[in-house]
Amino acid sequence: MKKEINGQELTIPEHVAIILDGNGRWAKKRMMPRNYGHVQGAKTVEQICEDAWNLGIQYLTVYAFSTENWKRPQDEVSALMKLLNNYLKDCIERTTKNNMRVRVIGEKSRLDEKLRTQIEHLEEVSAVNTGLNFTIALNYGSRDEMVRAMNRLAKDVTEDKVKPGEITEELFTSYLDTRELPDPDLMIRTSGEQRLSNWLLWQLAYSEFYFTDVLWPDFNKAELIKAIEYYNGRERRFGGV
Repeated sequence: MKKEINGQELTIPEHVAIILDGNGRWAKKRMMPRNYGHVQGAKTVEQICEDAWNLGIQYLTVYAFSTENWKRPQDEVSALMKLLNNYLKDCIERTTKNNMRVRVIGEKSRLDEKLRTQIEHLEEVSAVNTGLNFTIALNYGSRDEMVRAMNRLAKDVTEDKVKPGEITEELFTSYLDTRELPDPDLMIRTSGEQRLSNWLLWQLAYSEFYFTDVLWPDFNKAELIKAIEYYNGRERRFGGV
């Protein structure tokens, strides 16, 4: 879709995926503990969800906790899990108010039972909503996702539900965590890092990448518009190089 923003007509990407990076550095700059940065980062997520929908974005997917994040100090991991518990609990009221549908992707078995129950309830309650499709990646790693997908596909082949000759890109995609979502048009990473960090490797094959030095807690609507402007400046060619 096209929309006039700041006096210019822009094509709005349907699906934006964001690596939320820089919470710890943001807190360190303020001589505060890293967990303070994660709390502020969660508040930024809330605001960006609203801004994205108002700008015309239909799907927003964020990288909240990766399979590698378990290697962080135990006190930081524990604080992050507590923050996620509280965020998901509050998210139920927020999704109803904002007509937002929430999905959670990733390997959920390692999450504690309370968190898994909250995820199930949140997805069930918000499934009828017709506004922003908001996806949170928890204990997510793209390589892990693809291995899990291949194991499920292999099981179906073994059980003769799928024939080897029937395997296509589209079929494989249907086994991924993101099977209900279109591929992202635009990937944003904050904090100046310029790598994917095991994020949506299959799904980002034809996405535009936008990297910004802005730390995630400082990311706002104006920065999101800058990313959309960058997206509009790219020449989108499909079937070529």
